[in-house]
Amino acid sequence: MAWRGQLSRNLKELRILFSPNSPSSSSTRAFIENNYKDLKTKNPRLPILIREATAIEPQLWARYDMGVERGIRLEGLNEEQISKALEDLSKGGATAV
Repeated sequence: MAWRGQLSRNLKELRILFSPNSPSSSSTRAFIENNYKDLKTKNPRLPILIREATAIEPQLWARYDMGVERGIRLEGLNEEQISKALEDLSKGGATAV
């Protein structure tokens, strides 16, 4: 999981959106609880925004250089799949410019 320490090289901002009560957001909530500290420790200057909203589908958004953004819907994904989605977004930033 060396890619976790490289997030701030390719990303300018990471946003995670989810519903605090919806069953479809349960894996996203668990991912945040289990991974936020590690991600922030390895990327202290990367803004990681956690946004809760009622009746919203869980989503992961990455902002790259020049305002380019990419998002992924997280509904139906487990924690491991969410981690893989984040890894894919972080690698996508290397070619986003």
